[in-house]
Amino acid sequence: MILKNKIEEYSEAEFTEFLNEFFENPSQLKGDALGAHIHRLTDHFESLIDHPDKSGLIFYPAEGVEDSPAGVISVLKAWLAANGKPGFREN
Repeated sequence: MILKNKIEEYSEAEFTEFLNEFFENPSQLKGDALGAHIHRLTDHFESLIDHPDKSGLIFYPAEGVEDSPAGVISVLKAWLAANGKPGFREN
């Protein structure tokens, strides 16, 4: 996966693929390699968004929010729109 510099450079589908790395471990990494990979992805996620919960959106979803990529995207899209921030690029 190619990591991009801004949220608006990702389509929603691409960002879902990125978030799947946290939820499904498609790379099948284990141990320290998985920890390092998740740490790198977490740093990247936090560099992309200004949401006050940062990576808590992934690791500690609010009550009533689906614990999945779709749940993260739903909260993020609502917050971006409410704060006049650019969102995902069109496919």
